[in-house]
Order: sequence, then structure tokens, then C-alpha cells
Amino acid sequence: MKKYLIVFLIAMVPLIEIRGAMPYAVGFGLPLVPSIAVAILGNMLPVPFIFLFARKVLEWGKDKKYIGGFFTWCLEKGEKGGKKLEEKAGRGLYWALLLFVGIPLPGTGAWTGTLAASILNMDFKKSTIAVLLGVLLAGAIMLAASLGVFGAISLVK
Repeated sequence: MKKYLIVFLIAMVPLIEIRGAMPYAVGFGLPLVPSIAVAILGNMLPVPFIFLFARKVLEWGKDKKYIGGFFTWCLEKGEKGGKKLEEKAGRGLYWALLLFVGIPLPGTGAWTGTLAASILNMDFKKSTIAVLLGVLLAGAIMLAASLGVFGAISLVK
């Protein structure tokens, strides 16, 4: 049970998310179906809070003495991600959000994608569905990659 909690918590961490949770679960030999479910829940739990509150909190804190630099960086990252999405997507903005979240590259994921959707004033329900589908895609990619890497390591042993 402790390792599932760790999978859940890893999946909640910004920038690591399901991209780190799946290799952890595979590396420790946890059963795949419950690991995937726990990782998805952990990755998705912050999404509504990010969408509804993060932008307001970041804008409030951007001019504060000790936290201003970090809050400004987060806002700029969300705005930059949002502008990239808009430029590339045109009318397919929600598909672009899904792919932005789903392709496991540094700086992409549910946290950044949701913040970008919030900054762009995208529809909450459609954005959440796009992020969930992106998390599922990222989970599948990372599961396949993790199984391949750990399978290859076990062959070398």
C-alpha cells in the first residue's frame, strides 16, 4: 500500500506527474492496472484546483517580496504554453491541449496544460476532458517505455 501512495504522490508533483509515476510503479514491480489507476487519479486530482484557483493565486503573488519571482515564472510558463497552443491549434484548441498534456516532454503535462487552459479562459469541462485524455495518453506512452526499459534491463541481468 505504501508504494501505491508513493505512485499517487509522484503523479501529483508538477513537471514529474505520470511521467515519473509509471516508471516507479514498473520499476518496483507493482501490478499494472491498480498502478495506472492510482497514477491517473494522482495526476488528475490537482486539475480542477489549478484551473479554478492557480491563476488567481499566481496573479496575487507575483508582486510579493519572497514568492514573486516564482509566481511570475509560473504565470509566464502558463502564458507561453497557452500562446503556443493557440498558435498551433487554431480551431482544434482542445485537441492541441490533449496532445500538449499527452506527449511526455519536459515542461508539458496536466499542470502546465491546465494552467494554460485557465489563462486562455477555455471551457472548464472540455479542458478537463482534454487533460484527462492527455494524461491517459502520457500514461500509455510512459508505461510502454517503462516496460521496454525495465524489460531490457532484466535481460541484461
